[in-house]
Amino acid sequence: PNKINIDNAYQVGVASYYGKKFHGRKTANGEVFNMYKLTAAHRVLPLGTQVKVTNLKNGRWVEVKVNDRGPFIEGRILDVSFAAALELEMVEQGTAKVMIEITKPVD
Repeated sequence: PNKINIDNAYQVGVASYYGKKFHGRKTANGEVFNMYKLTAAHRVLPLGTQVKVTNLKNGRWVEVKVNDRGPFIEGRILDVSFAAALELEMVEQGTAKVMIEITKPVD
């Protein structure tokens, strides 16, 4: 389940979020992490890829830019910023089952 199906450009799995601890630190693409911007960390998607993340429990979705690497916790496929977690209504639970769809690949 942690493999990306390039034909349909989707992945389903557990997402978590990150915030204060990393706020102000550099991300993998050199940007400074801002927990109030719509960004995410993914292990293999090219940095700069735009993805639509849908919370499969409540149907809420958000579009984020992959600007970092992670998550580094087994069984998770994506770390979203605090702002994205708010949009997805997953802050209280800390994690959510999500579907990732590539909306804008990197050229």
